[in-house]
Amino acid sequence: MSRISPVLDRLDKNLDESLERLFGLLRIKSISTDPSYAADCRKAAEWLVAELRLIGFDAGVRDTPGHPMVVAHHDGPAGAPHVLFYGHYDVQPVDPIELWDSDPFAPSVKQIEPGRQVITGRGSADDKGQLMTFVEACRAWKQVHGGLPCRITILFEGEEESGSPSLKPFLEANAAELKADFALVCDTGMWDRDTPSICVALRGLVGEEITVKAADRDLHSGLYGGAAANPIRILARILADIHDKDGRVTIPGFYDGVEETPSQILQSWEALGETAETFLGPVGLSIPSGEHGRSVLELTWARPTAEFNGIIGGYTGKGFKTVIAAEASAKVSFRLVYKQNPEKIRAAFQTFVRERIPADCSVDFHPHGGSPAIQLSYDSPFLAKAKDALSEEWPKPAVTTGSGGSIPVVGDFQTYL
Repeated sequence: MSRISPVLDRLDKNLDESLERLFGLLRIKSISTDPSYAADCRKAAEWLVAELRLIGFDAGVRDTPGHPMVVAHHDGPAGAPHVLFYGHYDVQPVDPIELWDSDPFAPSVKQIEPGRQVITGRGSADDKGQLMTFVEACRAWKQVHGGLPCRITILFEGEEESGSPSLKPFLEANAAELKADFALVCDTGMWDRDTPSICVALRGLVGEEITVKAADRDLHSGLYGGAAANPIRILARILADIHDKDGRVTIPGFYDGVEETPSQILQSWEALGETAETFLGPVGLSIPSGEHGRSVLELTWARPTAEFNGIIGGYTGKGFKTVIAAEASAKVSFRLVYKQNPEKIRAAFQTFVRERIPADCSVDFHPHGGSPAIQLSYDSPFLAKAKDALSEEWPKPAVTTGSGGSIPVVGDFQTYL
């Protein structure tokens, strides 16, 4: 019998007690975006510290300019790896409250179909539920084995849902204390109810707003149409030029450093059974628009993209107005993969745009953040251990996945720790 099996048995035996502790945390209205809930955020932090101390962690509340952090440490055997576990105790606002079927801060277990139950309540899925699974796992492991199998540092923040303004300064100031061999961030999901997944790749992000300017004022299309530059037409042509007929991005240097996903990983993704129809069908589509010849999972997990998020120009009110606008704007974002440099991509995009602006027109750029992609080695021994542990716990073996989105804290850990 493995060391995990008796721990799982203990968790099953004490499930009701674990749920009641989780419900205690879920009842706290730790809404980080609303200053009127600041006391509740501190209450949640203090609640967690008390629970961690009961397990044997050296835990404390750490003040920041915003909501407090929770930091906790526990020793492990000599030579054992040091694990940093991250979660957040803050939650999103609950408005509009009338759309809830029950009180969002009165958690309960509900059966949604035969043999399937869910926990309802704000934070049960993001991120108090995930946070408490780790706390309860530590509790059960100590009850069974008397100690933990590795050194553990816990970092719980209270501002994830409001942009984490205090996190980077805190990581930088406490890097020596928080540094670990690897970090666990439980802020993603499972593949399905029976199949656990480990996300090993997060795409990066570059956002840019561009404004093309032509005449010094809006013009009458009858008087100037055909002679004066139209910034909407200029902008539309630029945006259209960004992709070729096969869905590839045409910006020079865009794919520099981009590596192909290992064939065995692609095969494992194919085995998940996700198709264009199952992925796009629920949103009313059926044909992938990205690079031809690639699956929807590869396109969203392992390939870079250029997307247009908004476009504004000319008269957009009711009725009709025959105007040639003085300017037109677009919001463009790039999802990046490992080894793409966000600032190089931004610079390449700006050059691409400038080269297409007529001599008597101009363009302004307004950056909106940038973060690099994260990629864990598929051959990592830590990944192998995690997959083995999850595969023992769940009905189906754990799968390795990527994420099309970004979790900024992962990049911050890589930068500061």
